[in-house]
Amino acid sequence: MPFYRSVGQIPDKRHTQFRQADGSLYSEELMGQEGFSSDSSLLYHRFRPTAISASTEHRPERAEPVPNHPLKPRHFRTHKLDAAGDAVLGREHLLSNADVRISYSVADRPSPLYRNAIGDECVYVESGAAHVETSFGALDIGQGDYLIMPMSTIYRIVPVGEEPLRTLVVESTGHITPPKRYLSVRGQFLEHSPYCERDLRSPAEPLLVDGEDVDVYVQHRGRGSQTLWTRFTYAHHPFDVVGWDGCLYPWVFSIHDFEPITGRIHQPPPAHQVFQGPNFVICNFVPRKVDYHPDAIPVPYNHHNVDSDEVMFYCGGNYEARRGSGIEQGSISLHPSGFTHGPQPGAPERSIGADFFDELAVMVDTFRPLELCAPALDVEDTNYAWTWNRDPGL
Repeated sequence: MPFYRSVGQIPDKRHTQFRQADGSLYSEELMGQEGFSSDSSLLYHRFRPTAISASTEHRPERAEPVPNHPLKPRHFRTHKLDAAGDAVLGREHLLSNADVRISYSVADRPSPLYRNAIGDECVYVESGAAHVETSFGALDIGQGDYLIMPMSTIYRIVPVGEEPLRTLVVESTGHITPPKRYLSVRGQFLEHSPYCERDLRSPAEPLLVDGEDVDVYVQHRGRGSQTLWTRFTYAHHPFDVVGWDGCLYPWVFSIHDFEPITGRIHQPPPAHQVFQGPNFVICNFVPRKVDYHPDAIPVPYNHHNVDSDEVMFYCGGNYEARRGSGIEQGSISLHPSGFTHGPQPGAPERSIGADFFDELAVMVDTFRPLELCAPALDVEDTNYAWTWNRDPGL
């Protein structure tokens, strides 16, 4: 994270005696990235965070992903994934490679306590709202929010209200951060960044929950790129942190606070980048003034990103470049490396003279090929690959 926070009770000096009312010591937990060489936070627990009373294997029933073969662009309709569950164990895996996994969930009930020990998570809220409980404190999220959850944080997601919580989840095998070009060498957002510290939300106070023999589901590394699950039973509820400080903690940023970068001619996707991860980037396309050169063509030109698979999640407004292709609210398109992609027939001509686009979309570009998971294939629009052959007048 680009800035330091202090929440709750902490002693004046790190790693010194800090005692509870009964005279016993609070238990320190240093949570840090890259060994002791990067961002960290120091948490103070009422009980030992190491005390577990059971460890059992958990095996989610999921099929192995398959290659995108024969190679073609694809369209998945996530709103056909209507089986409601929770926002963690109920995630429907759609696309994955060794660096990242993209999932979708429809949640109408609280998730169990959960820890991802493989990498950071980016949870984007398409619709609905939730109360997110973490060992650092609580956060409220709603439509358009990105929740960035640091690796190995214990948390759970509790939907609130009558509307189901719909989320797109990007699970990394490393850390998700703002793009380096937006930050100074000391981590401050620079003036050209499309968002800054004032736009970020983080826990404001401790969250203390009593309980004994509390289960936490842990996703962790196995052999090679294998993912395993274990269910720990903690002797005491892990939400027992009375205070913490540091630069590593969960935070929220709203897509509606992203200030779009525009120009006289069409701006490429790096102008829309919001986060970066290992071998992938996350961009967002928001309502904005479009190209204002007198001869501008506002929709994207045909392009072939030879190093990237491009995933686009359409989550609001009207995406002009995809009119006539069957794209709708909740659609996900996959345009793989090896395929030249671009606007649908007729879109360049229709866009001439436009001065504003009312669209909302989240894009994930990966630098290794994505494989297809069973839930994605179950909701695929198999006609999408041929839509560039249609008459522009249709």
